[in-house]
Amino acid sequence: MFKQKQTKNAKVDTLIGTKTRINGDIEFSGGLHLDGYINGNVKGDAAVGTFLSVSEQGGIEGSVIAPNVLLNGVVKGDIEASGRIELGAKARVLGNVNYSVIETAVGAQINGKLIHRVNGGTGGGEPGPKESPEL
Repeated sequence: MFKQKQTKNAKVDTLIGTKTRINGDIEFSGGLHLDGYINGNVKGDAAVGTFLSVSEQGGIEGSVIAPNVLLNGVVKGDIEASGRIELGAKARVLGNVNYSVIETAVGAQINGKLIHRVNGGTGGGEPGPKESPEL
């Protein structure tokens, strides 16, 4: 009846630990799990299995572009998820969220706009996005 969530069975290829701080942009493919802090932009490969997971201790100061995002930490920047984004109860987003499918837990906070993308598009050459009012 319901599809099983892709992130439940996803394989983590890269782990960034709690005591790690990265200053600079990161590009990845496969699964990236972040317990530390990234001061830079994070971009995931457009492949279907690519996902970013940010724990409660994790944080990103920069934009995030990835097909699938599971966020329980803080992102200070815009997020663009062409597939699915899940915001946990401790998730904090200080920026706009571009999404195709979104799931939010009670307690998640978004300080920006929610922008729905039809069929995972990025807006290039497609009709304009639907925007919801700022929260």
